Amino acid sequence: MRLQNKVAIVTGGGRDIGRDVSRVLAREGAKVVINFANDEASANETLGIVKAAGGEAIICRADVTTQAGVDALIAAAKEAYGAEVHVLVNLAGGMVERRPLADIDEAFFDKVMTLNLKSAYLMTRAVAPLMPAGSAIVNFSSQAGRDGGGPGASIYATSKGAVMTFTRSMAKELGPKGVRVNSLCPGMIATSFHDIFTKPEVRTMVEGNTPLRRQGRASEVAETVLYLASDDAAFVTGANLDINGGMYFS
Repeated sequence: MRLQNKVAIVTGGGRDIGRDVSRVLAREGAKVVINFANDEASANETLGIVKAAGGEAIICRADVTTQAGVDALIAAAKEAYGAEVHVLVNLAGGMVERRPLADIDEAFFDKVMTLNLKSAYLMTRAVAPLMPAGSAIVNFSSQAGRDGGGPGASIYATSKGAVMTFTRSMAKELGPKGVRVNSLCPGMIATSFHDIFTKPEVRTMVEGNTPLRRQGRASEVAETVLYLASDDAAFVTGANLDINGGMYFS
C-alpha cells in the first residue's frame, strides 16, 4: 500500500488510461478524485471498479481547461478528503482531430494547446500550494512530443513537447519544497484514442516496427504512474519517461 491515506487527483481519470491510473492508485491506498469533463457514464463505471476492489474514490465533473473548472475540482477534493493533495496526475488532454497546417486556424491552435498544456498549468498552479513535502505530480506528454507526431498532429505534438518543458521547469521550481514533477511519454497504447485517430493498418505497421512487437496496455502505463507517484521514485524529478516498447529512444 504505497499510497496509504494519500489523496490523489486524476484529471481525465474516468476512462482508458485514466481508468487504470485511478484503479491502481486506489489499490495502493490512495483516496482518488476522479475527474471527467463529459463522459459521466464511464466515470461512474470507473468509480464502481475502484469501489468493488475495496478502494476509495469520488468522481467530479469539471472542465480543467478553465479556472472555474479547476476551482470546482479542488473544492470537491477538499470537501471529500481535506486540504492536502499528495498526488496530481495531469492526464486530461487530446488531439481533437488531425489537421494539416493549411487547415489549422487560430481557434483550433488555441483549443489543442489549451486542452493539453493550459489544463496542466492551471491544475499545477492550484494544487502545488496544497502539496506537502514528498508529494508528486505526474504529467502526460506523448511520443508525439518527442518525434513531432504523425500526419496532421503538429499542434498536438507541439503541445505535448511543451508539457515536457513545463515538467522540467516545475521540477526545478517545486523541488526545493519537496515536490517531484515528472511526465510520461506514451507511444501507441491500445485505447480509444487510437481507435479514433489511428487507422488499423497504421497500428499494425507500428506494432511490426516496435521492438516488442505489440501495442502497450493502459495498465502498464498506470503502473508506471504509480512508480513516479510513490516513494519508489523519491529521487526522480524532471524526467520525461518514455513508455513505447522501444519504438523511440530519447
